Amino acid sequence: MKHPVKKDFPVSQVRRYLEPGPIVLVSSALGEQRNVMTLGWHTVLEFSPSLVGLMISAGNHSFSLIRDSAECVINLPTTALTDIVVGIGNTTGAQIDKFAHFGLTPLKADRVAAPLIAECHACFECRLHEAALVDSLNFFVFEVVKAHVAPTPKHPETLHYRGDGSFMVSGKVISRRGLFRPEMLD
Repeated sequence: MKHPVKKDFPVSQVRRYLEPGPIVLVSSALGEQRNVMTLGWHTVLEFSPSLVGLMISAGNHSFSLIRDSAECVINLPTTALTDIVVGIGNTTGAQIDKFAHFGLTPLKADRVAAPLIAECHACFECRLHEAALVDSLNFFVFEVVKAHVAPTPKHPETLHYRGDGSFMVSGKVISRRGLFRPEMLD
């Protein structure tokens, strides 16, 4: 196997290679307030219960809504929403109603007050599971308590942020299922 030649790279830019997954839209609500934010810093932490960690800057308008309500919805947009995803990330819910401004359809969730986004491929209702790292690192651990997923396409085209305003689109699916032990598959 050929080894690629590597060069020094700024450590402040490693996120271009390590971003954990697709860009998501996180919706929140508290009382009469609601918001949606673009988020790329999330990670799956556990399978059962289904735990997901979100890094949400304390300076973000959604931070206090999510911290104080202890819930949110993680919505998975497809590439069809690319310009909306960028627009949401470039605006603040402190100044505009992002749902109205970007033409998003809020739907009532089953288990949380935060709205689902109808235009997204999947919506995951979440309740705060662990807040120990919220004050020190702005890191929330949520349990997915209800999932809504469109049955098709099975592998939607999603956006993956690379920094500097660049995205990658999810690529083709490569299966190696036959190499895995069935008891290890989830």
